[in-house]
Amino acid sequence: MGAAELMRSLDSLTSWHSDWAGLRVAVLGVGVTGFAAVDTLAELGASVTAVAEKVDDERRTILGVLGVPIVDARAAEVPAAIIDAELVIASPGLRPDHAWLVAAAERGIPVWGDIELAWRVRDKVREASWILITGTNGKTTTTQLTAHMLREAGYRVAPVGNIGTPVLDAVRDPEGFDALVVELSSFQLHGLPVDGAGALWPHSAACLNIDDDHLDWHGGADAYRAAKGKVYGNARVAAVYNVEDPATMRLVEEADVVEGCRAIGFSLGVPGPSDVGIVDGVLVDRAFLEQRRDQALELADLGDLEPAGLRSPHMARNVLAAAALARAFGAEPAHVRDAIRSFRLDRHRTELVAEVDGVRFVDDSKATNPHAAEGSLSAFDRVVWIVGGLFKGADVAPLVERHASRLVAAIAIGVDREPVRQAFARHAPGIPLVEVDGQDTDAVMRLAVEAAAAHAVPGVTVLLAPAAASMDQFTDYAERGDRFAEAVRERGARGDHDGSRPGD
Repeated sequence: MGAAELMRSLDSLTSWHSDWAGLRVAVLGVGVTGFAAVDTLAELGASVTAVAEKVDDERRTILGVLGVPIVDARAAEVPAAIIDAELVIASPGLRPDHAWLVAAAERGIPVWGDIELAWRVRDKVREASWILITGTNGKTTTTQLTAHMLREAGYRVAPVGNIGTPVLDAVRDPEGFDALVVELSSFQLHGLPVDGAGALWPHSAACLNIDDDHLDWHGGADAYRAAKGKVYGNARVAAVYNVEDPATMRLVEEADVVEGCRAIGFSLGVPGPSDVGIVDGVLVDRAFLEQRRDQALELADLGDLEPAGLRSPHMARNVLAAAALARAFGAEPAHVRDAIRSFRLDRHRTELVAEVDGVRFVDDSKATNPHAAEGSLSAFDRVVWIVGGLFKGADVAPLVERHASRLVAAIAIGVDREPVRQAFARHAPGIPLVEVDGQDTDAVMRLAVEAAAAHAVPGVTVLLAPAAASMDQFTDYAERGDRFAEAVRERGARGDHDGSRPGD
């Protein structure tokens, strides 16, 4: 079958009820999203082969039951299953220059991600509206908030995508949904088509912020921003952007949206007549009311944000973005307010672990890049900062420069400590910097907490906001945060704290 003929046949696959039978598909990777893709395609009747470097025992057993062969991909050569495929479904973590993807491209074999596959088969039960959310930081919290607000309004809704639940699982839910709130990473957005049969047509979309991240994967800042900008493509009702981040406004201006789609801004300041924002401590909506030129609707006040841990500036922005998306879908102001009051953050997101003798220990291990750490650092006045890991090409120096005045000390962890050394030498030479050797993963966080506590006095926050990825020393950011919490609690249980610094 020639490449042109193949493309025509795949363009017809735009429904669960299309003819998928016998289509030869290679699914690259069988992690969470890859396994969902294999399971879906097997149910559709496609001829599926899983290509993976490792498969856990449970999934291996299930794939055997499904009759899906597994190709061990640890060999250097490109597996025949890819060369012989009519379609490749790639894990979002595979770099564009990966040998498997290059081989597929050279042979004219289309490559989809799980998001495109899910969009094409979204009508299995009933077609839900898709609300898309991306950004360098805040995606998960905003996705959860938006879904929570829509549930409060009576909609059946699921937060899915990069948040952890595959979109394909939601598409196959037997009851279906009114809306799917889809968190999208830059990896997932990179491979999405902007037009044609596989292009998404979301109800609404938001890009929360843009800062340099994953530059090594994308090949540069421009490519990273271009991937993020795809979130707005074909948006039908609302394109939500950050007024305080002009890059997101430019993405909206450049986006090819449906005629009539509105640009809705959010900020911590007084909102314009098509925005949401804050006036005298009250979150207000000037976008979704007829008299928006001279009136505003009250959504909540800043006091409502406090119990949920949403009072910090970066969290308040997430609330406003979610409110804009929820209001665009039909939630009333009271639904937004009630959802804010009942919402609780996930773990490892500015989570208070303990307060001992007036020193707060806060876990923001989810701050895996400098932009994310910016938000949590801004929330506290005096900080002993635990920082470091894998910076992935991101520059930590501007963060040190901006927050040097609030730093009491810094504890550097991770194998990539040289950028931290240089940043402090240049921008905060008077701030104590303690380096923790990263050879012993089991001990690193205990040593970091001990070093941090030695510099903390009442009124100081010991903040784990590493501004870097965790895979050099930990399985993921969750394990990093768990180790931090364990170390804090172990120290508290031993009672080896007196609220003073050595030599005081």
